[in-house]
Amino acid sequence: MSQTDREFSLEAVPQTHRNGFWKILAVMLSLSFFSASMMSGGTLGTGLTFSHFIWVVLAGNLILGLYTGSLAYIASKTGLSTHLLARYAFGEKGSYLTSFLLASTQVCWFGVGLAMFAIPVATATGWNVYLLIGIFGLLMTVSAIFGMKTLTILGFVAVPAIAIFGSYSMVDSAHEIGGIQGLFAYEPTQAISIGLALTICVGSFISAGTLTPDFARFAKSGKSAVAANIIAFFLGNSLMFLFGAVGAMAFGIADISDVMFLQGLMIPAIIVLGLNIWTTNDSALYASGLGFANITKLPKKKIVVFNGIIGTIATMWLYNNFVGFLNVLGSALPSIGAIILADYYLVRGRKYTPFETTTFQSVNWVAIAAWAGGVAIANFVPGIPPINALIGTSVIYVIGMKLLPQEEKVIAPLEERVR
Repeated sequence: MSQTDREFSLEAVPQTHRNGFWKILAVMLSLSFFSASMMSGGTLGTGLTFSHFIWVVLAGNLILGLYTGSLAYIASKTGLSTHLLARYAFGEKGSYLTSFLLASTQVCWFGVGLAMFAIPVATATGWNVYLLIGIFGLLMTVSAIFGMKTLTILGFVAVPAIAIFGSYSMVDSAHEIGGIQGLFAYEPTQAISIGLALTICVGSFISAGTLTPDFARFAKSGKSAVAANIIAFFLGNSLMFLFGAVGAMAFGIADISDVMFLQGLMIPAIIVLGLNIWTTNDSALYASGLGFANITKLPKKKIVVFNGIIGTIATMWLYNNFVGFLNVLGSALPSIGAIILADYYLVRGRKYTPFETTTFQSVNWVAIAAWAGGVAIANFVPGIPPINALIGTSVIYVIGMKLLPQEEKVIAPLEERVR
């Protein structure tokens, strides 16, 4: 490993650099405790009854939990990031497509989160929002350079803070609408379909979920990796949706920042939401750096800086087109994770050759076709797009690989070749 690459961008994480359950849980919770999930919850809260909301969020986040937990297991066993795992299914150059899609999406998430931090500060202080975006974008980018150690430390600070503050806001909102009875009596003025609601719920974190291996590869065991991810995405993300939805039902506003302003909580909201968004944005830049490093082979730190600049410039556009952005995620990204899962569990029987001794094929066109087919299914087949994509892509890939099997070349270690 290069002395400058302590994040193992292009190789497996050795056991000597793995972390225990609590550190992995802190990182994954800081990723899922994202204010954008509260905003998505607010969107659902203004379009669903409370009972429908509960079922949609539990179902959607259970899907996310199982999806991320399955990917986390692969990462813990191999020590590889999403982008390196994709080489087994897509081929070395084929993985560039998946890395580009996932990494560029994370840059977009960085921009959304930055706006959700800068706008409340501008509202509270009267400062210029674009100046704040530039300042906070710079600070978040600098902190992202330091990788997993920074993410772990920030996670231990931000997760308890957002849980306490979000709970206070939720209780206050519930009191405003008439308590539990008022919540269950709530009727939205403009209802949305269950399919769209599930798409928003799953789509809100399908990108980060697909990138679970980027963080879970540091877990010491498969058990701790799976447990940490299921807790983070099923329980943690569900809690974020609940915070946003109750506030939206009480005040009729989907944006959690505006709700907190009405509650007189803007100053503490800036502090706590700032910490929360900071950790998630650092995770986004970290993951995007790994993705583009797989393509360019450039140092991850330089890529992180570049991505931070791009995300900062596009911040306001991304913020103003948030729900449409989620619909894109819900149809385009699940197919990538589905192919990695199908390749590992179904095609190869949970047996990958060692990464460092494997020469990968250039492009596995079966995987590319399965990904395209999954995107088409998500967009044109009736139902819930992310789930359609997961199932449809898996079926196409497994059948395709049975008909057209692909193999990598395994290079024997040097000492064996000498013998």
